[in-house]
Amino acid sequence: MTDRHPLDVPGLRPVWAAVHDRLSTGRPVSRVRVGPLDDAGREALADLLGLDRLPGAEPTIALAGLEAAVTDACGLPVREVVTAILGPVRDRAAERELAAGQREGLWRWLAGHEVVTAQPVLMEWAGHLRANGLVDGSPDRTRSLLARALTVVAALPADGEPLPLLAARLLDGDSHALDDGTRLSSLVLRALAVLYGTDVPDNAEDRRVLWSRAGVADDQLSTTVLAVGLRLDGDGPVAEVSRICAEAGHPVSLTLAQLRSPGELAMPPGPVHITENPSVLALALRRFGPRCPPLVCTSGWPNTAAIHLLRRLAAGGASLQYHGDFDGEGVRIAAHVLAKTGARPWRMATEDYRAAATRVPSGPDPGRLTPAPWDPALVDVMAELRTAVVEEVIADVLLDDLADHRGR
Repeated sequence: MTDRHPLDVPGLRPVWAAVHDRLSTGRPVSRVRVGPLDDAGREALADLLGLDRLPGAEPTIALAGLEAAVTDACGLPVREVVTAILGPVRDRAAERELAAGQREGLWRWLAGHEVVTAQPVLMEWAGHLRANGLVDGSPDRTRSLLARALTVVAALPADGEPLPLLAARLLDGDSHALDDGTRLSSLVLRALAVLYGTDVPDNAEDRRVLWSRAGVADDQLSTTVLAVGLRLDGDGPVAEVSRICAEAGHPVSLTLAQLRSPGELAMPPGPVHITENPSVLALALRRFGPRCPPLVCTSGWPNTAAIHLLRRLAAGGASLQYHGDFDGEGVRIAAHVLAKTGARPWRMATEDYRAAATRVPSGPDPGRLTPAPWDPALVDVMAELRTAVVEEVIADVLLDDLADHRGR
């Protein structure tokens, strides 16, 4: 059994507790207020300090005087005495500084994460999280939770998997990790709401709709993607129906079910252009007919079928090139398509916007603007001109580009 320190007497315990607490602030200390002391405590303090009268019940003690008295009594400084009696003296100022640095490092990591930088609108999600503080008690636990959320966001849109299967595949086999009401599920849904520009869902039905929009448990028959000019090689059903429609000058509508079991298919080398709006496909068919070059339409935010087809075409050697509307939503959709499929922007640079904006000098407002990862200057110019330009306005320019690839 360890011997008690000779100054560890009941009457002086409030003194040592007060001194220990003040020293633990990590700031310079010159005076310490102690108490309340009972009569025994006042007598013990008077004896220690060599006072000729009893102190009050809550005296303020000069640390230098206490230091001298303690050194005379036991040959040790006050810090060592209170450490021996009550345990190590902390440095709360340094702890706060360290914690602040860890929090700042967490938010820097989140803002610089590749999933966030690829789709800058997610900075709004990151900003909300920072404003509301740590979501799991400590920077390390919060970072771990956010990393899991980002893993899910990066994998979306899903391929029509049920939510438990998606969770098990992405999150170490934990099929319940994204169950309704879990903190992780709430984080992912908030990110999706920011990404798609919708309200954060506040009931089970709205949460189900948002998961569905992100490709979780999609209806494999009603989820479709529209394309023209796809002359795919191979004997699989998708390749055959695409060729038949292309050669007849008709669009093809492919379901998610078909794309998940496409059979043999390959994409001849060359570009596949992508548009946001189906009206551009209609104009391309009207101009080129059976010689229409490959063109895929996302119809706004791409669903699972669209992403699945584009990834399949890219894996087969196609060079994907994307164009969309020049407004806030269009920029976010473009960033999403580029991040999810590896497509490159097609006439989506600042100079393209400036030229297009001259065609609609009094066009509609572009709405909420977020950065364009492929061209940081674009959003600044859009904010300056405050003019939205939909694809149809420059359809002739886009079709002239396609004319260089017709019949391939």
